[in-house]
Amino acid sequence: MTTAFVLGGGGVLGAVEVGMLRALLERGIVPDLVLGTSVGALNGALVARQPDLGVVEKLTAMWRGAGGGAGPDAGPGDGPPPRQVYGDRPLRTVRRAMSTGTHLWSSGPLQRALAAEFGDLTFEDLPVRFQVCAASIERAAEHWFDSGPLVEAVVASAAVPGLLPPARIGDEHFLDGGIVNSIPLARAVRLGADRVFVLQVGRIDRPLSVPRRPWEVARVSFEIARRHRFIRELDELPEDVEAYVLPARGTSSRDDSLLGSRDFASVQARIDETYAASVAYLDEHLGPVSASDR
Repeated sequence: MTTAFVLGGGGVLGAVEVGMLRALLERGIVPDLVLGTSVGALNGALVARQPDLGVVEKLTAMWRGAGGGAGPDAGPGDGPPPRQVYGDRPLRTVRRAMSTGTHLWSSGPLQRALAAEFGDLTFEDLPVRFQVCAASIERAAEHWFDSGPLVEAVVASAAVPGLLPPARIGDEHFLDGGIVNSIPLARAVRLGADRVFVLQVGRIDRPLSVPRRPWEVARVSFEIARRHRFIRELDELPEDVEAYVLPARGTSSRDDSLLGSRDFASVQARIDETYAASVAYLDEHLGPVSASDR
């Protein structure tokens, strides 16, 4: 059996994936394949490097350290959470937006934070097979990184449109992978997975409302496309493939607003609530395990 973890995008909501990972790893479920999009690429890179319970403590510390930062959850991009990545002073942010006309923040802090964490690590160095999704501008296509430097691939996957500049790799430019494949379920199956655990951030079953403001139109349109693709891929799974969509907790439609994207105060609560919900879900679908085994 080939087990895949599919980690979707979701900005600040990516914290819930930590609770899901804890529930899975405590149960002894470890991945043979990890796929990540946007913030899922960041969480996924850490898991692919350290596929054991020790990574949960590291991820929890990272997300708790993001408190007070400004995340990208409001738009189609789903980039990473660290406070230092989006820590520019308001005036500097305005100046950058006016001078570039395309983005609010520099990708430098993100690049440096990831380099400090992963150094020169490559995909080939990881103990677990790992792939990262990004959107190619020149080819208008979904692109999967599966070899070479890890850091530049994660930066490309998290290049949130309007918030971070496109990531240049060679002669090609990339934007956030959530644009083209936010929850890459079918990709896992094509790569040979016959048991897939989907770590999503709680949007796929959240009711959508008719947009009433100009900036809501793009968000709602993107959500329709994101959810439609995932539900279609779920419906088209081969009969011999097991898929488990873990439940997210502590999220709401408020998180889809610009102000919600800056709210990291509830990170620990989201992790804890999602962990409890994921334990209950796994007990229901795979059978309970004893408390001493968790």
